[in-house]
Amino acid sequence: MSNPALTFEKDASDALPLHVLGPEGLADWTEGAGPVARAWFEASSFKAGAGQTLVVPGADGRPEQAIVGLGPEDRRAQHRFSVAAARDALPAGAWRIATPLEPGARDEAALGWLLAGYRFDRYAAAPAPQATLVAPDGCDAARIEAIAAGEALTRDLINTPAWEMGPADLAAAATDLAAEFGADSRVIEGPALAEGFPLIQAVGQAAPEDRAPRLIDLNWGETGPRVTLVGKGVCFDTGGLNLKPGASMGLMKKDMGGAAAVLGLARMIMATGLNLRLRVLIPAVENAVSGSAFRPGDILTSRKGLTVEVNNTDAEGRLVLADALALASESETDMIVSMATLTGAARVAVGPDLAPFYTGEDRFAETLAAAGDKVRDPLWRMPFWAPYETMIEPGIADLDNAPKGGFAGSITAALFLRRFVARPETYTHFDIYGWNPNAAPARPKGGAGQGARALFDALSGLS
Repeated sequence: MSNPALTFEKDASDALPLHVLGPEGLADWTEGAGPVARAWFEASSFKAGAGQTLVVPGADGRPEQAIVGLGPEDRRAQHRFSVAAARDALPAGAWRIATPLEPGARDEAALGWLLAGYRFDRYAAAPAPQATLVAPDGCDAARIEAIAAGEALTRDLINTPAWEMGPADLAAAATDLAAEFGADSRVIEGPALAEGFPLIQAVGQAAPEDRAPRLIDLNWGETGPRVTLVGKGVCFDTGGLNLKPGASMGLMKKDMGGAAAVLGLARMIMATGLNLRLRVLIPAVENAVSGSAFRPGDILTSRKGLTVEVNNTDAEGRLVLADALALASESETDMIVSMATLTGAARVAVGPDLAPFYTGEDRFAETLAAAGDKVRDPLWRMPFWAPYETMIEPGIADLDNAPKGGFAGSITAALFLRRFVARPETYTHFDIYGWNPNAAPARPKGGAGQGARALFDALSGLS
């Protein structure tokens, strides 16, 4: 997969300089600028605000250089990928960063530039030519390109309407990814799924035959730590018989955001050749409404043998993940990570920008948090709060998929999932949103990867 907008410019011969400055650097820049550039700057309203861009012409009136602002130093933590804002403001052509940057700021600028080149144009006219960037000196261009390609895959999968991204389509996308990197893949469906994965079957059985449920199983790598990624692949969620209101159903094409995130992460891992033994498991279903839909009050028996009382058919994500986590635990693994657009409670707690995660391993939590800061993929640790275990125990069955009361919804969902993992100390869970409600530099409105870049950075330290 090669998208020119997601790669660096290879020909630096005609690249124009792009200066990256905060307000404190403007005086030095103007002092060294020629008279035409200085006059242009003085006639402008440029203050080096975060993402503010000024194209500076030469004596012939053509663009000669440009400046992009970082904003005041004491407010930069409020902004990510400020340099990326220049991409849409600059005229098409090659550019190079002319300002020495610290490694972290340099890599952020390089990655942000590529992410800003993403366009979901499957149903629209081809985008206009964009400005391109020469890879800054010192950055690992191939690695950054691989990260951008993985994020683009995640965005594409989420942005595709459910009509063309059902369980079979999601399985095809995973199979294509496996083929691209020489991974093994299989898809379990039909009687084998019904027999071996009863919760996945129950959630998906109301859908028509061409959108029947399935389990995707991808394996890659022969050496290194064993890492299993499990992604929620609910390709559309009506809520089932506990039908969602229309306003809540509008974004449910993104309910496979966990699956999209783990596939994007898998692409990063395989493209960069991390020394890992990777497994990706995706329960792919559509939570539909028909006469065969599972019902509130049903008690289902999971692959692990635990029984689950269904008190809300709209809490289906944890059901399909439960069977996949049980399968993941049946093989030797050093780490299991689940990613899912699981609860509205997580959004109420931290909003759409932060990805809450749960882990019982303090050292890994610290590694993840540091990685999130480093790669500008913000995370927030949440607790596996053991006293809440009783909230997911209904008495009539082993577990309750939707505890009453409305408290701690993200925590109780995480505790529910942990019950299906054989070694809880190896388990990490992400409750992501998978969507940017508003456009921001390098983050267009629409599907979004969350947690994957931080995980990739953390896993790079293991390989």
